[in-house]
Amino acid sequence: MQILEDTEIEDMIGAGVHIGHSRTKRNPAMSPYIFGIRNNTEILDLVKTKEMLVPALNVIRTAAEQGKTILFVGTHPAARKILEEVATETGMPYVSLRWIGGTLTNFKVISKQIESLETLEREKRSGDFEKYTKKERMIKDEEIMRLKQNFGGIRLLKKLPDILFIINTIQDDLAVREARRMKIPVVALSDTNTNPGLVQYPIPSNDDALSAIRYMVGRAMEAVQEGKRNVQKKDETNN
Repeated sequence: MQILEDTEIEDMIGAGVHIGHSRTKRNPAMSPYIFGIRNNTEILDLVKTKEMLVPALNVIRTAAEQGKTILFVGTHPAARKILEEVATETGMPYVSLRWIGGTLTNFKVISKQIESLETLEREKRSGDFEKYTKKERMIKDEEIMRLKQNFGGIRLLKKLPDILFIINTIQDDLAVREARRMKIPVVALSDTNTNPGLVQYPIPSNDDALSAIRYMVGRAMEAVQEGKRNVQKKDETNN
């Protein structure tokens, strides 16, 4: 098992990873991961966060080494921009606006929607739209916008993802439920008001503050990039 540097806890404190919700919002399942209370705000035990971050990052790194797909999910307003940046940087799919019901459990229908988007975009690029009336072109452009908004982030998905990385399991509880139904492992941030037992790799962490989200998503990005670099090193060695 890999051990993180001692400075990791200092970095997490700086990012506000340890700051939970008020005591009244506590999910009892998170009690083992709470260090104490400060000004009526629960404080997460970062030693345990550090411990649980290791296997979570390892599973992400290994998945990247094996060429598997990690779907990043974060529809919380604070998460959207950083999630899109990280997913794009790593070449992974993402959901940042709204989780469409059936994304996992009815993937065939979702795939057809993605195909429709790609077909319309090809027609527009090729100039085929010119054969339509102005009103018809406007309708098709609106359809492209709708499809891109709903499915643009997951257009890379040609099959079900191998792992989900979820920022806020309450905000995206439908994604959690679909992943459980399809037996897809989930890595997720677990704030003091969540149930860590719903996911395979919970990481005790603030899941609302931009700084905490940026920190944790950044660590996931590093794990993906490291996994891909390991593949390149193996290929270079074999050649």
